[in-house]
Amino acid sequence: MSATAIAWLAFTTMFVIGTDTFLVAPMLPTLSRSFDISTGMSGWMVSAYALGFALFALVAGPLSDGRNRRSVLLLGFAGFTIATALCGVAPGFWGMIVFRVLAGMSAALVTPQLWASIPVLVPGDAIVKTMGLAGAGMSISQVVGVPIGGWLASSSWHVPFFAVAGLSAVVWLVLFRVFPSVPAAPSAGGGFFSVYAGLFRSRTFTWYLVGYLAYQTGVFETISFIGSWLAKDFGLGVTAIGAAMMALGVGMAITSIFGNHLIKRLGEERTLAYAFVALIVIYGAVPFAPNLATAIVGLALGSAVLGLNYPIFMAMLLSQTTAARGTVSSLATTALYVGTTIGGFVGGILLTEFDGFHGVSGFTVAALVIAALVFTASGAFRAKKAEPAAA
Repeated sequence: MSATAIAWLAFTTMFVIGTDTFLVAPMLPTLSRSFDISTGMSGWMVSAYALGFALFALVAGPLSDGRNRRSVLLLGFAGFTIATALCGVAPGFWGMIVFRVLAGMSAALVTPQLWASIPVLVPGDAIVKTMGLAGAGMSISQVVGVPIGGWLASSSWHVPFFAVAGLSAVVWLVLFRVFPSVPAAPSAGGGFFSVYAGLFRSRTFTWYLVGYLAYQTGVFETISFIGSWLAKDFGLGVTAIGAAMMALGVGMAITSIFGNHLIKRLGEERTLAYAFVALIVIYGAVPFAPNLATAIVGLALGSAVLGLNYPIFMAMLLSQTTAARGTVSSLATTALYVGTTIGGFVGGILLTEFDGFHGVSGFTVAALVIAALVFTASGAFRAKKAEPAAA
């Protein structure tokens, strides 16, 4: 199978997984009324999916590394399809929570297999491009997940879940027919703790993961509170904020898909170094924007740079091992969720305590500087051969 076909399969799969992630948010008021729960309680229907994904990912990675990735991918995607369909017939709030957790756990089996399969199935010079397209699937799902959920739910809250489950079933059939076998690496396997011990024996991998956590914490702290800032300082309503966020998502998706040309020209290491400088300057300057248009342009530029970085980070992390790539992908996802949680907690305080966006952006800049220093110390900005971890 060609690298292009693998890339579009990864894009489609990540799009479906991502759309389900953001599907529930616009339906929370309707679901609150249907299940007779408070607005505060309704938020758990969003968190349940992320919690199931993040926690199970830590187990799913080592479990999958000793098995054929095609088999694990199909199993996880089948579970995801069924769990999403069950959400559409949830009898009440706790039933929905259980089914959302199961959907998140199933998704945690799917995405690591895609990331881990790409370096095996495509040529070395196509890895970043393929990962960029996979990342674009997730980025675009963030753009369309909320409006799709709202539009489909206009007739009934059951419909969006059935629609995504139906699309998932179609994608599963395509994967079943065409996705190639990806046997476990010869050195894969071993005990649960031995897999993690092998990875963290590599100082390079450990520092990469720490830097990635700091990066995601800073980035998602800003992303989480862009809407609140636009409403607070510029008086934007929900519709206008949604349009602004869609524009930022489109910018991220475009560079995820087409940024490979720039990465090839500059090299992964130089691209990443320039991207860090650009993000620090952009997020440091955004709070001083004199008007809404300037603020949106600055945030859009930042999102475009983020789209360049994601496939580079995944390629860097996965290059450190051949046997435990599922575990590495799971750790990267967990780091993202942990960073999002920390950023969300800190950002809410900073947005309240400081005028405008200064506190939020200041934290993001500090996190990016720390991440850049960690990556500099680990040699991430210097061109070199990969040194796989002993896992």
